[in-house]
Amino acid sequence: MTLAARILRPSQLASSDRDAMFALMDRHYENMIRARFETDLSEKDWVILLIDEATSEVCGFSTQALISLNIDERPIRCVFSGDTIVDRDHWGSSALALAFGKLALHWIETYPGDEVYWCLISKGFRTYRVLPVYFRDFHPRYDAEMPADLRAIIAGVAEIKFPDRFDQQKGLVKASSNSDRLRPGLGEITPERRQDPHVSFFVAKNPGHAEGDELCCIARMTPENFSAAAQRMIQSSAFARQRVGSC
Repeated sequence: MTLAARILRPSQLASSDRDAMFALMDRHYENMIRARFETDLSEKDWVILLIDEATSEVCGFSTQALISLNIDERPIRCVFSGDTIVDRDHWGSSALALAFGKLALHWIETYPGDEVYWCLISKGFRTYRVLPVYFRDFHPRYDAEMPADLRAIIAGVAEIKFPDRFDQQKGLVKASSNSDRLRPGLGEITPERRQDPHVSFFVAKNPGHAEGDELCCIARMTPENFSAAAQRMIQSSAFARQRVGSC
């Protein structure tokens, strides 16, 4: 079951795509509300859509928005990742990482004079665990303090996206009464997983993750900051073959 990625604008999504995307979220998250899902989608600039090549079924997606900031007279571009999900049967697929890598290079090339960052909020350890896999430097992390300028960027994004729920001191977007959360069993953190220092740090930093609290994270997108694993992916034949639409 091979997944192919398409990069689209939200306006290019068919109604059947939107239905499938919401259904996928609803299977994995409790308290999903269609109107909220549609509002969030309308605020995004890109959608990475993952399609099963054999069945044409939507098996995953990730939404992205570009946020511009000016901090200490520095032009900052923040790529903010919103709803992101891959069907459980495809958790081993690299299609999303390949497509996001294509977009990352596009953003770096499009804004050569600006600092470009990936900002994401994580309510699950699997999302957070992507950071140490693909980036050399990222924050927050268990083995280093977050620099003040990165805290300022996170605060700038959070104040735009979550002005009423951002806890700046803890670096969390706090869940509200109608926030969605992972369904039981999908975000389970076993004792074996807690041996991973990144997972252990995530749990300590975001103790309310099961209730929907989200940890604010950031990584600068530069070729030098890509990990060895990311560099291998970019140089792979699979990366070159990955079929994506126009950015």
